[in-house]
Amino acid sequence: MLPAELDTIARLETTFWWYRGMNRLFLELLDRELAGREPTRILDAGCGTGRMALGLERRYAARVHALDLELRGLSHGRRLGVQSLVRGDIRALPYRDGAFPLVVSLDVLVHLPAGDEAIALSEFTRVLEPGGLLALRVAAFSALRSRHSMHVGERQRFRLSTLRSAASDAGLHCRYCTYANTLLLPLAFLKFRLWEPLTRAEPASGVRPMPRAVNQLMEQFFRLEGRWLQSGFSFPVGQSIILFARKPEQLGPTR
Repeated sequence: MLPAELDTIARLETTFWWYRGMNRLFLELLDRELAGREPTRILDAGCGTGRMALGLERRYAARVHALDLELRGLSHGRRLGVQSLVRGDIRALPYRDGAFPLVVSLDVLVHLPAGDEAIALSEFTRVLEPGGLLALRVAAFSALRSRHSMHVGERQRFRLSTLRSAASDAGLHCRYCTYANTLLLPLAFLKFRLWEPLTRAEPASGVRPMPRAVNQLMEQFFRLEGRWLQSGFSFPVGQSIILFARKPEQLGPTR
């Protein structure tokens, strides 16, 4: 993540429609997946500004370990009051095997070089306790890569099938996965594939103040998606992927 972008996110993430809507949708799905099995320890792997780590701590009354490679993000987390902040790489987590019942990683794998997501997923599996849950969110479809993607240093995007396969290769069992941020997909495609190339737009942050009415309208699309997903359905396409996968309770027999 571009360090300066972390300052922008820290300033706007509590009000900007994408963060408000997407994070609410993600947390509601996480509540459903945990189903009363609230974790006492959580790893936020790639915590950014630390805002989600703080939210997880309050939501589940858990001790949250917030890890990120960028010192700028960790400094924002410190100002927010996040307790356990660690500088580290998700490809080499500084934690013991089986340390966490829940690992959360939001929009981080996209910043790794293609192929390194397998290393990170193996590390997530290693630090999960048997039966532990990985909650993952990533950007979807290379065709939706935007000038914002370029600005923040995004290196890759995923399809649901490839992400699910990578999680399985890491030893995880996928319990639920879906595309999300789907209702705005036609608008996104027109903007990212037609308007931005046509106008030769330069890479720039897409996180910026918006008129209140527009911001609220955009957020409503996530509320509609949340109702659909809470009913147990999924979307066949979208701008993001949400995946929940568990580490097996015990290893299978060896041969």
